[in-house]
Amino acid sequence: MGSMGRVVGVCLSKRRRDPKKNVQWGYVKEGVGLVGDSHAGTEKEVSLLTMESVQAICQRTGIEAPPGSFAENITIEGLELKTFPIGTEIQVGGARLKVIGVGKDQSAPHTYSFYGYSLLREEGIFCKVTKSGWVKVGDVVKIVRDRDGKDDSLPGMSGAQPFS
Repeated sequence: MGSMGRVVGVCLSKRRRDPKKNVQWGYVKEGVGLVGDSHAGTEKEVSLLTMESVQAICQRTGIEAPPGSFAENITIEGLELKTFPIGTEIQVGGARLKVIGVGKDQSAPHTYSFYGYSLLREEGIFCKVTKSGWVKVGDVVKIVRDRDGKDDSLPGMSGAQPFS
């Protein structure tokens, strides 16, 4: 996989126990998460999952799962999310996110599964929003700062702001 991915779903639900619906675009707000989603305002502000993970479970089980089925906020393709170390910063459309967790504690109860599968718990990443912005299907997703603080953003790139 390359160093850039693409957004294929921006998903939210009003209640945590409901599947999320791909609404195509949304505002990701610093200190909040995806505005309008049931997880906004919680510690794990935004969750991401890859379409590759979703497709793999669909092939294995025969279920059909559109973006949002596994309760992720943003579904992306083209990046291996679960390899991102905690502290990695990623540009997702106009927003910037910092990875705070990969998967969930397997011993903790989880409130949501899709046909008995809880992909987010095993293969999702959880982020804090470090820069608010709009995210829509088709937006580019890329690593802008690795865990060691090396900044990969290019000068003149829209949305990337140097840290002061």
